[in-house]
Amino acid sequence: MQPANIPYFERPLFFFDQTRFRRDLASREKPPLQVFKDAIGAAEHQMAERFREGEDVATLVHERALFIDCLLHYAWHQYSWRPGASLLAVGGYGRGELHPHSDIDLLILTEERANDETVDNIERLITFLWDLGLEIGHSVRNVKECLALAAEDITVITNLTESRTVVGDSKPGERLAAGMEGSKLWSTEDFFKAKLAEQDERHNRQQAAEYILEPNIKNAPGGLRDIQTISWVAKYFFRVRTLRQLQGKAFFTEEEFAILQSGESFLWRVRYGLHLLAGRAEERLLFDYQRELAKQFGYEDSDTQLAVEQFMHSYYRIVMALRELNDVLLQYLGEVIQQGGAQAITPINERFQLRGGAIEAAYPQVFNQHPSALLEIFVLMARHPQITRVRASTIRLIREHRHLIDERFRADSANSELFMELLRSARGLSTQLSRMTRYGILGRYLPEFGRVTGQMQHDLFHIYTVDAHTLQVVRNMRSFRGPEAREKFPIAAEILERLRQPELLYIAGLYHDIAKGRGGDHSKLGVVDAAEFCQRHQLPARDRRLVCWLVEKHLLMSQVSQKQDISDPEVVHAFAREVGDREHLDFLYALTVADINATNPELWNSWRASLMRQLYQATQHALRRGLENPVDREEIIEETRSLALEKLSALGLPEASIENIWAQMGEDYFVRESADNIVWHTAAIHELHSNSPLLPSDTLVLTRNSGPGEHDGATQVFVYTPDRANVFAAAVTGLDMLNLNVHDARLYSSASGYTLDTFYVLDESGQPLLDEPQRLQQIRETLQEELELVEDYSKVIQRRTPRRLKMFSLESRAHLSTEPGDQYSTLEITSADRPGLLALIARTFVTHDLRLHNAKISTLGERVEDIFHITDAEGRALCNTETNHALEQAICRELDDHTAP
Repeated sequence: MQPANIPYFERPLFFFDQTRFRRDLASREKPPLQVFKDAIGAAEHQMAERFREGEDVATLVHERALFIDCLLHYAWHQYSWRPGASLLAVGGYGRGELHPHSDIDLLILTEERANDETVDNIERLITFLWDLGLEIGHSVRNVKECLALAAEDITVITNLTESRTVVGDSKPGERLAAGMEGSKLWSTEDFFKAKLAEQDERHNRQQAAEYILEPNIKNAPGGLRDIQTISWVAKYFFRVRTLRQLQGKAFFTEEEFAILQSGESFLWRVRYGLHLLAGRAEERLLFDYQRELAKQFGYEDSDTQLAVEQFMHSYYRIVMALRELNDVLLQYLGEVIQQGGAQAITPINERFQLRGGAIEAAYPQVFNQHPSALLEIFVLMARHPQITRVRASTIRLIREHRHLIDERFRADSANSELFMELLRSARGLSTQLSRMTRYGILGRYLPEFGRVTGQMQHDLFHIYTVDAHTLQVVRNMRSFRGPEAREKFPIAAEILERLRQPELLYIAGLYHDIAKGRGGDHSKLGVVDAAEFCQRHQLPARDRRLVCWLVEKHLLMSQVSQKQDISDPEVVHAFAREVGDREHLDFLYALTVADINATNPELWNSWRASLMRQLYQATQHALRRGLENPVDREEIIEETRSLALEKLSALGLPEASIENIWAQMGEDYFVRESADNIVWHTAAIHELHSNSPLLPSDTLVLTRNSGPGEHDGATQVFVYTPDRANVFAAAVTGLDMLNLNVHDARLYSSASGYTLDTFYVLDESGQPLLDEPQRLQQIRETLQEELELVEDYSKVIQRRTPRRLKMFSLESRAHLSTEPGDQYSTLEITSADRPGLLALIARTFVTHDLRLHNAKISTLGERVEDIFHITDAEGRALCNTETNHALEQAICRELDDHTAP
């Protein structure tokens, strides 16, 4: 810490005419507050224009701090101060750095306790600064209080090490600096440990990921705080004022210093632009601003990538490099700071040794002489769990020699064997793959992986970059082997126990999204890369075929489970034919579950889990039965009716009454519904009609949570009411009003003029309504009220669209198809998600005189991909191509014309 030698009001600021400013203050023609505000407004405008014109951001950041220094000097001298009081800049402002809306952190420092006059001046000064609209953060302390707090709080000591006197008596600042000299308050080792713990806690709050969709450019790993942490620790240890003073002291190489400088400059420019766009101290790179920042940085849309995706790709690569550098430099400092006692060296082999739990190269030329050691080191760490980290000197050697991984290196069978050994390791695979990625090894050994490193997709569905998602898929696969998986992922856990060669699953995980961003079908393009990998690593033909099939079909199981009616035996049989055998089913199930959970944690809920489990078990049954023996439809109907009849008879229902109700139902009902559901529906309908005469207004609404078996991951809402045009619209509107998300809907019309609708719903957190009788009663009452208005129903949900959804404009698409012999036509709708969308779609069906029979609802981030089985008003499939095309266009127009407020 050092007081300024040159008064800030005498330093040149060409955009701020201080002579005129002093003259305006002295003239008193305008109140001082207005004079200051005018100066601030002019400076803000001038610096914003300079930024947009491309001026060096470091100049702007430092000039802004200097400008505030000047203003504070003049503001301070609006009041009369006794000796012993001073105004100090601390934190980022203390370093001479200020972004447009950064806090101006001030310490009003006195030698002793402030007297009444000083206290009054302080209150008036701070009020004046607030009235100016400045983002002031301040504290008032004397020197003794500062030193006492600094001795206890790592944040305080950090801020004070960067403090400087802006205006006022210099003696308090000098006394404070003297009290903090050397290691009087914190030893170097304690300071280092505290800053490291602070960084770990900060990373954890940011989900320990630099790759999230809307990263925090200040606090996320690889962000500005990581650069500052390096700076704080290094300056505290070496007792220097700036990092530039460490050049030539072996702390960092010239290349590392260049990465720090260029990375900081990039992030500063992003932050500066972000503050201007947001009009506040926004540190999150929100969707709201990403597109405009991409434009400011000069990116343009290409055939394969949006401008915003290119911009974010650059961002992620830079923060990844900064995180790697943070790792190296802090590791190096830790080793230097904590090297007090001699550490035993244990040889591992001729190339590596163990020192204090860290692996290091046995000699500096190890990678030059043995390039394979660039892979071997990660295999050794997986093989020996007692190795906790890599020595900083060895990380540097890895980074310096990773260029040795070229075509010749990749073609060497010894290296292929090393990588396959890593994939087969019993522990530590995902940790080592992450470490290889961070040190730039994985992207060189697998160049196709290097191409997707830092690549993002600008949507709400894929919340990680492709490389981060891929590593998470492998991490999920490995977690299926752990004890916790038996409860959350019981089928996947069982599969991993019996899989032959689970490394084949990991390879499929590494390659399933490898072709993202190239244009075309990434599943098919990825097969080419996967085949080349398998051939280079000398996998047998059978294993190659399995890996390539998994890469090509990795979306198949999720699509069938979520978009098709898996209660239909024909759907299951078709899927079983695609899978072919139990082994392919097992591998595909494990890959699909790992993939869904790594795409977006919110995607995996009880509903999706139940769909996947139902499809897996039904396919198992189909494979055991034999693909040449598909299930007979009549056999299913007979079996279901017999089982339901037995249960209903046990409840005391007359068989004649049961048959009378069932006579009104079509065959589809007994194919798609389980015996338990049929019992539930039939008993309720029997009770309704037994207790009251058949009236047109008879309506029944029931709720329950699904039991074990079919769809046991959701709450079922059963509606039985006279069949009218707006029933579906009214029901989904009521559910939407209750913040319930419909994931599936089954609708049947009976010959007696009633509709039987079952909705499978989850709450806003993706969970069924367990043990919530009041909420279930609210559902029943709300739907009853909505259905009473169904004859003249016009309600459409008008809730505010969430911020994130507003950032995406998605033109609606509709595709209507009818296969020969189909009972229904299939309408696929893709549209932007918004409150009340399902009710709006239902209204379009009424408008076009269409009957809805089934709905599969799938929300994927900012868009929905819904599938509806529909007929015309007479119950016939829609077969006229020209009419269907016109209907598709009309539906899209109606959806896009309606915008929620």
